[in-house]
Amino acid sequence: MKVPALKVLVKLGGTLLDAPESRARLAAELAAAAREGVELVVVHGGGKQMTRFLAERGIESRFVNGLRVTTPETIDAVLKVFAGSVNHELVSALVAAGAQAVGLSGIDACLVEAEPLDPALGAVGRVVRVNPELLHLLTESGYVPVVACVAGDRQGHVYNVNADQMAVACAAAFGAGILLFLTDVQGVMNAEREVISELTPAECDRLIAQGIATGGMQAKLNAASEAVRRGVGQVLIAPGSVPGIVKQALESQSVGTRLVPEAVQDV
Repeated sequence: MKVPALKVLVKLGGTLLDAPESRARLAAELAAAAREGVELVVVHGGGKQMTRFLAERGIESRFVNGLRVTTPETIDAVLKVFAGSVNHELVSALVAAGAQAVGLSGIDACLVEAEPLDPALGAVGRVVRVNPELLHLLTESGYVPVVACVAGDRQGHVYNVNADQMAVACAAAFGAGILLFLTDVQGVMNAEREVISELTPAECDRLIAQGIATGGMQAKLNAASEAVRRGVGQVLIAPGSVPGIVKQALESQSVGTRLVPEAVQDV
C-alpha cells in the first residue's frame, strides 16, 4: 500500500526573500525537500518590497492594526510586487535549484476567495474559502505551487491578504501535516528572552494575555494557534536565516518554537 506523502506548507516572509543569497539558499532547501517526496506548497509575503516600491513612487504606506491600507493605487502595486516581482524571483530561484515551481496567486482558479475585512482598510481581504484542488493537482504531479498573498472573489475583485492568514487558510484546506513559518526571529521568547521549544494554543493565549508576546509575534501566534485548531498537525515558527533550517524543521530537530495540539504535547 502506498504511504501518503507528507504535506508541508512553508510561509516565507518578505525579508528573507529580499536578498538574492538568502532567496537562493532557501530555494535550494525547499527544492531538496520536494525531491525527497514532500508535497510542498509555498506561500510568501513581500511587505518590505512593497513599502520600498511605493516609497520610490512617492506613495506613503499607512497601516491600521498592522495591516496595510490598500487603496486602488496600492492594489495595483500589490499585483506588481506580490504576484509579480517577488513571486517570480522566488519561482526562478526554485527552478534554478531543480524544483518544478509554479507561480500562483489566490486569484488563480479561485484558489483563495476573500471578502473585504474592514472598509477603513480598503481592498484588504479576509479569507472566506480556499479551493485546494489546484494545490493537490500540482503537488501530486511533482510541482511546487508558490502562492502570493493576493486573493479574489467571484465578482472579479482583488484583495491584499495578510500572508500569515493566507498561509493558515491554505495549510488547513491543503491538509498540511506541517506549517512552517520561516521568519527573521529565532522563535517565540518567554519573559526571560529565551526561546520556548514547544507551545500549545492555550499557552500562546497566556503569553499574549501576559503581554510577553506582542505586535508581530502576537499576530504570528494567533495565526499559528488557528492553524492547529483547524487540524494542521503542527506549526513551527523558526529562523529562516539558519542554513539547513528546512531539513531541521522537517526532521523535528530542536529549532525554533513548535506549536502542537493540547493532547499531543509531552507531559
